[in-house]
Amino acid sequence: MTNYADSVSIIVPFYNEEDNVLPLVERVTQALENMAYPWEMVLVDDGSSDHTLQRLHEASTKSGNHIHVVELQRNFGQTAAMQAGIDQSRGSLLVTLDGDLQNDPNDIPAMLQELQERDLDLLVGWRKNRKDTLVLRKIPSRIANRLIRKVTGVYLHDYGCSLKVYRASVMEKVRLYGEMHRFIPAWVATAVPPSRIGERVVNHNERLSGESKYGISRTFRVIIDLLFMWFFMRFRARPGHLFGTIGLAFGLIGSLILSWLGMDKFILGHDIGGRPLLLAGVMLMITSIQFLTTGIIAELLARVYFESSSRNAYVIRAPREDNAAHGWKQST
Repeated sequence: MTNYADSVSIIVPFYNEEDNVLPLVERVTQALENMAYPWEMVLVDDGSSDHTLQRLHEASTKSGNHIHVVELQRNFGQTAAMQAGIDQSRGSLLVTLDGDLQNDPNDIPAMLQELQERDLDLLVGWRKNRKDTLVLRKIPSRIANRLIRKVTGVYLHDYGCSLKVYRASVMEKVRLYGEMHRFIPAWVATAVPPSRIGERVVNHNERLSGESKYGISRTFRVIIDLLFMWFFMRFRARPGHLFGTIGLAFGLIGSLILSWLGMDKFILGHDIGGRPLLLAGVMLMITSIQFLTTGIIAELLARVYFESSSRNAYVIRAPREDNAAHGWKQST
């Protein structure tokens, strides 16, 4: 990613949206017609099986060389397509939105201005008056939003809105994998304080063409991704603490059970060979050892990750650039 000062990259992933490509490019062009910043559009085709890719090239030919088309080999999913667009972008400010025309490009200039005025690193759109079906879209979204707020501690109304504005310098520190586009604010919160993440009410339109790629099953996928997100946010640099705590808890319970059975056997003289509690105590001790050893392996892997990738377990917002300008205080 090569950034130019005060420039904007509009990133739009597409998957089977052939009827929406040209109208979206036209609407974005109209919305940004009077914007002071130079801008580009990075249009990512996520392995569409219809004529989406052809429409993207038509839009590029018709509109100019500021329209950059990125073609993925196959369908990798929205998160991968979004990351591909971010990697190919050149702006210092990034804007992402969906290719289904439900996000309103007219919100982009105001969001860019608010990001700058409030000195934020991420501004998230809030679809307060969402134009979607209640059962298949709104209810799963509300459940997912509440779960994400509870687990991540980043309090926003709408995590699923693709219309977001970022600083490219922050997104360089964040990599998106799997289906983690829902958790972009939480990922950004691992690099910046939550106070630098804001939200703004945006317009939302009904889908006129194409088919929705989401349904009620999305809620269950969110729960699985949320477990990973919770682990990563709290234990990325110290995974042994999680596994070690669980292992010690199991070990304590197992020790108490075996101690009780030992007294019952050797002091009270009762037969314990056929008691299920003996098997439970032994299994808890074995499980405890497994969790403790897993924690040690996880700690080793974490250190290999940080050392091999040259990543730190922390992020400095404003690193010292000119060490020569800083002196030392000496004792007298």
